[in-house]
Amino acid sequence: MSDILKINYKKFVLNNGLEVVLYKDNSLPLTAVNLWYKVGSANEAPGKTGFAHLFEHMMFQGSRNVPKEKHFQYIQEAGGSLNGSTSLDRTNYYETVPSDSLELALWLESDRMGFLLPSLTEEKLQNQKDVVMNERRQRCDNQPYGLAWELIFKNVFPENHPYHSPTIGWMEDIEKFNLDDVKQFFKTYYSPNNCSLVVAGNIEYSSAEKSVRKYFEEINSSETIPNVAIPEFEIKLNSEFVHYDNVQLPRIYLVWKSDKLYGIDDASLDMTADILGGSKNSRLNKRLHFDLDLVQDVSCFQYSANREGLFVIVATAKPGVSLDSIKAEIFNILEKFKSAGPEQQEILKSKNSNNSTFIYSLQKIDGLADQINGYNCTLEEPNSFIYDLERYTLVNEETIKFVSQNYLSKQFFELRIVPKNENK
Repeated sequence: MSDILKINYKKFVLNNGLEVVLYKDNSLPLTAVNLWYKVGSANEAPGKTGFAHLFEHMMFQGSRNVPKEKHFQYIQEAGGSLNGSTSLDRTNYYETVPSDSLELALWLESDRMGFLLPSLTEEKLQNQKDVVMNERRQRCDNQPYGLAWELIFKNVFPENHPYHSPTIGWMEDIEKFNLDDVKQFFKTYYSPNNCSLVVAGNIEYSSAEKSVRKYFEEINSSETIPNVAIPEFEIKLNSEFVHYDNVQLPRIYLVWKSDKLYGIDDASLDMTADILGGSKNSRLNKRLHFDLDLVQDVSCFQYSANREGLFVIVATAKPGVSLDSIKAEIFNILEKFKSAGPEQQEILKSKNSNNSTFIYSLQKIDGLADQINGYNCTLEEPNSFIYDLERYTLVNEETIKFVSQNYLSKQFFELRIVPKNENK
């Protein structure tokens, strides 16, 4: 497996600070262009949340040489696909195109990196502000259980923590977006020296490097990228927050502070979550769903971000079942697990599942390019596939017992989302 995951690549940095990784794979006549801007909701100031997500929309609204909505049209007419996404720590934009359209994709990305501001108007801002507000209503405010994640982050992370606010932004902040603030945010963060570009697929290194330099080398970089302060904190009390919502069944979320992405305990926590609640045969599922018939569904996962991590258990009650009884049974399972640890068969199954999921995710060139970019931005080494996979190879019974005892014995945050009629 190590031979499959060991890639050759070429990496260089332009004079303006843009990091570039080229990876050659001529098995298909396709090329992926993938940009990670190292900016997400963690970079936003209080009262000005949602800017990074806004630019996921604004970056498709035209730049100096590309009319509004034409970015999509040009790529799709060339037979390609494209999109973008925003998270706590990064915003990415990506295209997959036939190899002969590589220059088109590079030109489009360079034009909005270097020349978006001349076309950024009040009219476009107001239009996309309305789009974002509607998206928030549909995804969060009017979606059953849609506010859960931001309620968790708001209550777990203190107000001065960069993960306190939701990626989409608070509605009152979205309503107050103004053009000068938006332009300043772009000038600060959407800059070559705050970006990593991966070009992967059916390329030749010399011509691809020449094209990258042609379209990106003359773009000016931002003078300074502000540092993000990460305050130290712990969940000090077992606190419960109840949210009444338009839902049919109550749901409970139990949240512990855990390790960050690629942290020393991250892989062991991830595998612990998989054994406890990652499949139909997991411990929580077998006990709560099949044996006791208490829940409609139950899951468990390790959420790993660049600066912090959370360990989360989620369970939706069956009609007539109390959340108290579900919570009590969850802790019974946790206590037994912390005491006895996992079975070897559980560890082997989890490792096999992780390996197959990992390999499958790299079958398409766009997924491979994105993974390379993630490694480059987070680990500063594009070829970190073997390192990443070996983190899980090293997990064993002792490391799982350690993380379950060390993290899941600490204070936690509890969120309950219950039907509105129970608030009467």
